[in-house]
Amino acid sequence: MRDLTVRGRCFLAAGAAAIICGIQIGERDFVRIGLLAMLIPTLAWLVLRRTERNVWVRRNVSALQVEAGDTAQVEVEIGNAGKRTGTLLLEEELSPALGPPPRFVVEPMAAGTTMRRTYQIYAESRGRYPVGPLHVRVGDPLGMVDFDQSLPSTASILVTPRTEPLPRIALTGRWAGAGDNRTRDLLGGGSPDVTIREYRLGDDLRRIHWPTSARAGELMVRREEQQWQSRCTLLIDNRRISHRGYGPASSMERAVSITASIMRNLVAQDFEVRLVSATGRSSSHGWHQGTGGVNLPEQLERLALMTMTRHEHLSTDWIEDTDHGGMLLAVLGNLNDTDQDLLAGMAAAGDSAYAVVLDVSTWERGGRSDPPATAALRGGGWKATTLERDGSLPAAWMELAR
Repeated sequence: MRDLTVRGRCFLAAGAAAIICGIQIGERDFVRIGLLAMLIPTLAWLVLRRTERNVWVRRNVSALQVEAGDTAQVEVEIGNAGKRTGTLLLEEELSPALGPPPRFVVEPMAAGTTMRRTYQIYAESRGRYPVGPLHVRVGDPLGMVDFDQSLPSTASILVTPRTEPLPRIALTGRWAGAGDNRTRDLLGGGSPDVTIREYRLGDDLRRIHWPTSARAGELMVRREEQQWQSRCTLLIDNRRISHRGYGPASSMERAVSITASIMRNLVAQDFEVRLVSATGRSSSHGWHQGTGGVNLPEQLERLALMTMTRHEHLSTDWIEDTDHGGMLLAVLGNLNDTDQDLLAGMAAAGDSAYAVVLDVSTWERGGRSDPPATAALRGGGWKATTLERDGSLPAAWMELAR
């Protein structure tokens, strides 16, 4: 009888004590009172236990992906597929990151009826969180029993990192072709690239280049125009040894927020962005082959679920010896001498390199860390800027354009 409330348990205990005392002193009235006290919660438990409830629930979340700091509305539809219910107390199970669990009181529902309730959830920190299940609590009028029935229906919401609007600045990088049907104007200029490739099923026969086909022994077609797009590798340093602080106020969370802000800015400028973590895991495995990068929602989802790694050194397995592919932009934490040498090599492999270096010492209380390695990065070929805990990201971003 785990569903008894404190009042119900007290009645049982008092009844048992009255029965024992009545037997000991030979008072039958005490025994009768004790039996009555024990009978009340027992009967309430049996009645509610045997009452059939067939309640179902459906949810409609206004946005399955929201940014940290935003709100989303959840509509809960409750229906009764069985007999008439009594008054129901409903409580939605939520992660603490989404706010306090909402509670509703639903009046008795006749068979086949439905009703809707809405509530707001506030997305405080990034991550994926379940919404539900819904707990239905049923009690008796005397408050002896409190049944908790969990309805299995659930939903989930993805909270992406908080972003800041950044100004558009002049960035340089390698222009990479991907496609053959449309010409794109470039910030730095460009011209159509007339090339020959193998015939593919569905190609226009009027584009067959017969002289080349005769020499090659197979059909070849003209690729008269090539779609151009600027590429950028966005590196985030998510090593535990590089960051300070805990929870939403840590330097790691600021690094993720900065990375998401920069990614939005680059995508708005029509960059093809590849996200790489300190472990070398890339979000776009076919990036070098021109198959296109992962779209922005998927990139933001990866950032939303990113955790710190215990790796001590930055991985370089994502760097290819040929066709490194354009611009490199890094969001870095605390760096040691080995990291600085490694990053200097990365800058030499790409067309241009930019870095936002967090001064993680400003995230500590009463402690000191090594100063940011901004000057060393500049000596290694990077355009680098330092950002403190309370620093302005747009101002640091503008500094990279100088």
